Amino acid sequence: MKMGSNFLFVGFLLLMGFGPITARSQLSYDFYSKSCPNVFSIVRNQVLNAIKAETRMAASLLRLHFHDCFVNGCDGSILLDGSDGEKFALPNLNSVRGFEVVDSIKTAVESACNGTVSCADILAIAAKYAVVFSGGPSWRVLVGRRDGLVANQSGANSGLPSPFDSIDNITTKFNAVGLNTTDVVALSGAHTIGRARCVLFSNRLSNFSPTSSVDPTLDASMAADLLSLCSLGDGNTTTALDRNSTDVFDNHYFQNLLNQKGLLSSDQGLYSSDEGIASTKSLVETYSNSTERFLCDFVNSMVKMGNISPLTGSQGEVRQNCRVVNS
Repeated sequence: MKMGSNFLFVGFLLLMGFGPITARSQLSYDFYSKSCPNVFSIVRNQVLNAIKAETRMAASLLRLHFHDCFVNGCDGSILLDGSDGEKFALPNLNSVRGFEVVDSIKTAVESACNGTVSCADILAIAAKYAVVFSGGPSWRVLVGRRDGLVANQSGANSGLPSPFDSIDNITTKFNAVGLNTTDVVALSGAHTIGRARCVLFSNRLSNFSPTSSVDPTLDASMAADLLSLCSLGDGNTTTALDRNSTDVFDNHYFQNLLNQKGLLSSDQGLYSSDEGIASTKSLVETYSNSTERFLCDFVNSMVKMGNISPLTGSQGEVRQNCRVVNS
């Protein structure tokens, strides 16, 4: 399906009342309408330039927003430097990226509207355009978040879903921030773009269990390809999360799961694990057959995620530099 028709379908669902449902807290669509009216176009242009320079950056920016919101809420705390910062937590170390792009966006925004737009909102807006420029749907982003004053490395270590987690554990982590099983599956669909390092899936390729060398839920041909790719490296070699549809935001990720071609254990587990069969398999099948249903649910889940415990009003601050709190 072409990107334009995706936009029209999701827009139709929003108008009909099937779109994002959110309490909105104190966020609004027009928060910057007077104080920084061009903020969306500024972020849009910066994200477009970054993706033109490196296609993978779309997935990286989307992931930054995800990993930010799951720890302390959507407060930009993942951007803070320091050895005790979230970016150095185990799920993020040598993994989350795109900080320099966020710096560039912040610089451009500050030039137009000094001290006005939070880093947390920049992440939310950048995530939208990362999806749009990958051929995915658009949505209206609620803004008005403030930036947190502290990072939470221990929270990142314990609260971020891991590719090694069971589906039940992942669902528990989603539930802890107010998201449900539909959100688990829909947001996992973000893996339709991006790449993963061998260290995150090599456990599936050899010595998997006492009865099977290779994960039996992994397609044999794909397993052989991955073993060849990863056998000579240090674990940091990367491959596409969505085999044969690397950089296009579509429902191909779910079609791969039906064919045992999910890269990460947590991906394939949505369809093949005992827990997944009981809770998430049916929705994987639905999304594999309906691009429209996936895109609509994905938009809904993105809005819900973006509304996790935002700081508003006089809480927190608007950071001048996304990497450090204001002096």
